[in-house]
Amino acid sequence: MIPKTEKIWMDGAFVKWDDAQVHVLTHSLHYGLGVFEGIRCYETSEGPTIFKLDDHIERLFDSAHIFLLEIPFTRQEIKKAVVETVRVNRLKECYIRPLVYIGYGAMGLYPKDNPIKVAIAAWSWGAYLGEEGLEKGIRVKISSFIRGHVNANMTRGKVCGYYVNSQLAKKEAVLSGYDEALLLDTAGFVSEGSGENIFIVRNGLIKTTPLTSILEGITRNSIIEIARDENFRVEERRFTRDEVYISDEAFFTGTAAEITPIREVDERIIGDGNPGRITKKLQSIYFDCVKGRNKKYESWLTRV
Repeated sequence: MIPKTEKIWMDGAFVKWDDAQVHVLTHSLHYGLGVFEGIRCYETSEGPTIFKLDDHIERLFDSAHIFLLEIPFTRQEIKKAVVETVRVNRLKECYIRPLVYIGYGAMGLYPKDNPIKVAIAAWSWGAYLGEEGLEKGIRVKISSFIRGHVNANMTRGKVCGYYVNSQLAKKEAVLSGYDEALLLDTAGFVSEGSGENIFIVRNGLIKTTPLTSILEGITRNSIIEIARDENFRVEERRFTRDEVYISDEAFFTGTAAEITPIREVDERIIGDGNPGRITKKLQSIYFDCVKGRNKKYESWLTRV
């Protein structure tokens, strides 16, 4: 269960958690068109700090633009509302969920003049794939479900309805005894996890899937920048599932997953079965960054 906080921001005002409700005929509830973000706020020595808030809000507006949803607030208003949501709920560390959706009005595939609504919630949330997963790595299954074709689902948008496919992949993996799923694209190349981007390391070269079939992850971009700053070679290049099997290291990235090592894929042990040297180094730098301990990336942080 999501742990309750006191207030949720809805369309410009704070309401009590239990009063944050919508009509059962809300358009997005029936047809899945809405856009959202997942943002983390970390406890630091200087108080609660939001990681890459500007990038997340920019992606939220980009997603809305792609799908012709006109957000009735400015970027600055939404950023301020995110900060206030953390502050009002007196949260030291949390997960933040801004959601843009089509409200109650006309029914049918074309929503006509239905209002565009915005909500922002925040709650305490630990490691998405478990603390043990962060430390020791997780077991992953190649999914029988594939990432949608680039012209069927526009991959730059973080859209509510896309995650039906992710839920199917995740359920299949968990019911099969794994921690997470890894999806292929329509050409058979590795795409991404159910809610994460993937990196592999082989012979010192770090590879990650190009943007043709994946969501452009904000944590993904951060890790690419950190890795290059550390003089690691990073390439955005297609690769196959068997290259994952024989990689020296592999890991997922994402706001929820953070930097989670992968120790096994489809019963194949990755490397020696433990998080690799490069994975651990990038993970350590990342957590130093989000916790405010690495001043090199201070510009990525927004103090609450």
